[in-house]
Amino acid sequence: MSTPQIVVHRDKELMAQAAAARLITKIVDAQAARGSASVVLTGGRNGNGLLAALAAAPARDAVDWSRLDLWWGDERFLPEGDPDRNATQAREALLDAVPLDPKRVHVMPAADGTYDDADAAAEAYAAELAAAARPEDHGPVPAFDVLLLGVGPDTHVASLFPELPGVRETERAVVGVHGAPKPPPTRVSLTLPAIRAAREVWLLAAGEDKAGAVALALSGAGEVQAPAAGAYGTRRTLWLLDQAAAARLPRDLYPPASP
Repeated sequence: MSTPQIVVHRDKELMAQAAAARLITKIVDAQAARGSASVVLTGGRNGNGLLAALAAAPARDAVDWSRLDLWWGDERFLPEGDPDRNATQAREALLDAVPLDPKRVHVMPAADGTYDDADAAAEAYAAELAAAARPEDHGPVPAFDVLLLGVGPDTHVASLFPELPGVRETERAVVGVHGAPKPPPTRVSLTLPAIRAAREVWLLAAGEDKAGAVALALSGAGEVQAPAAGAYGTRRTLWLLDQAAAARLPRDLYPPASP
C-alpha cells in the first residue's frame, strides 16, 4: 500500500493537461524500461477530459502507441458503440486519433448477445486479464503501469459503489454490477484487489460536487463506505485535484496549488 500523494491544480482544464503530460512521461518511461506499457482507462468527465488533453498534447507522439496495452476499469453493460459506453467515449476523445494496435485494446464486453449478462461478461474479462498476466505479476491481473480512476460524488471508483456487493469482493478480479445507483444500473467493473495490483493508481476529481467525496476518502474512511479510500497502487497513489475538489481537505493535507 502506497501513501497517497496529493496535487492540486487551479482548475479542471489545467488538471487535465497536467495529468496528460504526466501520463505521457510515464508511458514513455515504461516503454523504455520494458518495451511496452499498460494503462487502465476510466470514463466520466475527468477521464475523458484527460484523454482529450492527451490528444491535443504536442508530446503525444513521443508515445509508441503500437506498444501500449489499454484496459478499462469499468464499463456500462450496453450494446457496442452505445454513446454511454466508456470505450465509445474514449475512442472519440483519443483512441481513434492514434495508431494503436487493435489487439492491445482490451475493451470490456458489450451487451451484444455474446454474453448473457454482466456476470458472464465479467468472467470473460477476468479470463482475458489472467491470460495477459505474467509470472512476475504474482496474480490474476497484469501489474498495470498506471490505473486511472475518476472519483464520484458518492466516493465510487470504477463501478464500485458504497455498500454494494462489488466493493466487498476480495477474490474475483472483475464483477458484474447490478442495481448501480446511477444509470445505467448494469455494469462490469474491476474489483479493489485488481485495482491494487497496479504499480500506480491515479485518482482524478474536479469540481465542487467532488469536494466531500475527496475529503471523506482521504480522511481514513473505510473502503466499503468510501470505495475511493480502498484504491491505491503498489508503488504510488496519486490524487489529482482541482481547487474546487480540494476545498474541504484538512489544511495539513492540502498542498500548494500547481501553477
